[in-house]
Parts: sequence; structure tokens; C-alpha cells
Amino acid sequence: MTAFKSLNKTSFDDIYLAFKEAFKDYEMQLNKDELQLMLKRRGFVPDLSFGAFEKDRLVAFTFNGIGTYQGLKTAYDTGTGTLEEYRGQGLATRVFEYSMPYLKKAGIQQYLLEVLQHNPKAISVYEKLGFKISREFNYFVQEQEKADLKTKPLDPSYQIQPVVIDNDLSIAAFWDFTPSWQNDFDAIKRKGGDFKMMGAFHKNRLIGYCILETQSGDLTQIAVDMPYRRLGIGSHMLREIVKYNQHPSIKVINTDITCTSIVDFLESRSIPLSGKQFEMVLRID
Repeated sequence: MTAFKSLNKTSFDDIYLAFKEAFKDYEMQLNKDELQLMLKRRGFVPDLSFGAFEKDRLVAFTFNGIGTYQGLKTAYDTGTGTLEEYRGQGLATRVFEYSMPYLKKAGIQQYLLEVLQHNPKAISVYEKLGFKISREFNYFVQEQEKADLKTKPLDPSYQIQPVVIDNDLSIAAFWDFTPSWQNDFDAIKRKGGDFKMMGAFHKNRLIGYCILETQSGDLTQIAVDMPYRRLGIGSHMLREIVKYNQHPSIKVINTDITCTSIVDFLESRSIPLSGKQFEMVLRID
């Protein structure tokens, strides 16, 4: 008999085993350390995450991150999966439905997730649950040794150097789009020591910055103030920040599909478009 319950008493070893089995066919694989990093960065709360169990074996799950997004208390799906032999039973939907009273009681106002566009079955399930597409995202992945990190000389009036940025509202003017859940400053603060930040300065004024999660290779944010673009500043920041990368790949996840400038920039650095996702939202009354 299938039992549904919170993951607050489930060991991380059991969580990882279920995650590994559920996602064994996905193109991007995570080891145990990488999964721990991902869950912490995305705000994973075991008490408000839930699973389906068969004889104490976790066979379907949803890992929920909890935080604030666009001013609303939000639950974020940081991983939903079902073991292959248990698929086709609607367990993911049943786990989600089981979780809703607990999320409402916790004051959650909306549920946020991202889903690969080439996974139409998952998209259909979410739409039936009432989710609406809010944005479309691109993602880019490249082995670092294959990325083009060559740069032209930069005018000496510009300096690239390490910097500390803490969600200063002034840098929002550099953005072409608002960062997704996993890339915003709340996520960065959860794993602050694992991130490296690089800034570009002109006459002591910050005109650009980038942020890298060194253990995963995720370039979470990169932006240059509009008047200073196409001067090679982004390329110089990228070259400097990846010196701290401890992962064999460079990944840029969840750039807004409307932002063609980041596509052009990354592809010029031989970091190609690898796929697309939908951001979907369900308001919780």
C-alpha cells in the first residue's frame, strides 16, 4: 500500500537514491554532493516536501524550496520524480495534491516550477493541475575547455576585479530580465561561500558584474550596463570568473527567451543553446 508523507524523517541517502533512480535517463546527472548543493541553493525544506512510499522505499517525490518570489511567499519545485517501475500510476499528481493542504497552512501563496519543453507529458500534468506558463527560458551548457575565452585588449580605463554584490537595486538597471528562482540573490545568499563575483569598473563606477557557483559551474548572473556593451567587458569578466570554476562545464540556466543579447554573447563564446524550459506558476488561494 502506498503511503504519502513528508520527507522530514527521510535520510539524505534515501533521498539521493530515489533522485538518482528517477533521473537516470536525464542528460544532466548530479552526484550526491551536487544534489546537496542544488537543494540548499534552491531552499529545500524537508518538512514541506513530500513523497510516496512503498514499504518505506521512496518511489515518488517532490522536493520543495520555500521562500519569497516577486513579493509572494512561494513553494518552488526543486525536483519532482518517480522511479521508472512506478510510473503511469499518477503518483506525482497524488504527491502534489497531498502536499497542498500543508503548503496552504504554511501560508504559501503560489507554487513555481520549471519544466523542460521537450517533456510534454509533464507539461500536460501541470496544466491539468492549473499551472500557467509565465515565461520561457533557454539554457546553455559547454565543456569549459571547448568554450572560447579569448579576449581582445581592454581599454585601461576599465578594470575587472573581484567584488561583493548583495542585491543592490542599482544593478537591476543592468538586467534585460529578472533572474529565475535558482539564480536570484536569495538563492545566492543560501550558498554565499560557494559563489565568486567579478565586477567591471569604469572610473570607479560599477558597470557590469557576473556571479559563478564554483562547484557546479553555474554562471548564475552576468550583466553589463547598456552604454558599455559590445566593448568586450562581458568577455573579460567571463574569462576571469571561470578561472575559479571547479566543474568541467560552464552552465547558464534560465535566461529569458526574449533576451537575444545573451544568446548572441554565449554563442560567440562557443557556449551553445542546449535546450528550453517553461516557467509555470499556480496561484494558491
